[in-house]
Amino acid sequence: MAIDQVDQTVVTSESTPTGQESVKTATRHVTTSGPGGAEMGRRIAVLVLGLIQIVIGARIVLLLLDAREANGLVSAILNISQVFVAPFEGMLRTDSLHSAGSTLDVTAVVALVGWTILELIVLWVIGMFRRRSAAVAV
Repeated sequence: MAIDQVDQTVVTSESTPTGQESVKTATRHVTTSGPGGAEMGRRIAVLVLGLIQIVIGARIVLLLLDAREANGLVSAILNISQVFVAPFEGMLRTDSLHSAGSTLDVTAVVALVGWTILELIVLWVIGMFRRRSAAVAV
């Protein structure tokens, strides 16, 4: 989205001491532009995939800290993150490691890496469609 505005003012003065007429012109060019389609796509992809990564990271931390699953917030985070971790279940022989109540959800770590790789691929594809701005000589 680009908005261009050009203001031009012409001021003519009377004759100068040398007997010539002088003309003074003032021009102001204002250009306002916003992000293009590819940039908006990149921003949306970073937002959505970043939120997924935050939820998975919160899952890893909550399980490591042995958070009470009876708590509503903890339960909601674990349930939401399960949707994004589920495609990666069964990839490794061990899905989680347990020690003194804490759980390292190995599947969630693999899912975090997988979603990060997916984000990089999406950003790479979107980057192919970005326009480079041309330098304007004045």
